[in-house]
Amino acid sequence: MIKVMIVDDQSIVRQGLKMLVDHMEDMMVVGEAKDGQEAYNQTKWLQPNVILMDIKMPHVNGVEATSRIKK
Repeated sequence: MIKVMIVDDQSIVRQGLKMLVDHMEDMMVVGEAKDGQEAYNQTKWLQPNVILMDIKMPHVNGVEATSRIKK
């Protein structure tokens, strides 16, 4: 099973992506975050295989969050 995390500051986008992923037999959404800092914090314990990350978000943007997560 592929664990997916969805990160976007728009809740409607997160909901739409979640619906798409939930229809995939070999994937499941294990977490959602509204900004990069929340994504970074959740990634530590959720350990998703894939993160669908928005780039432009308040507080910590997607580029910075991705850099932090990769470290």
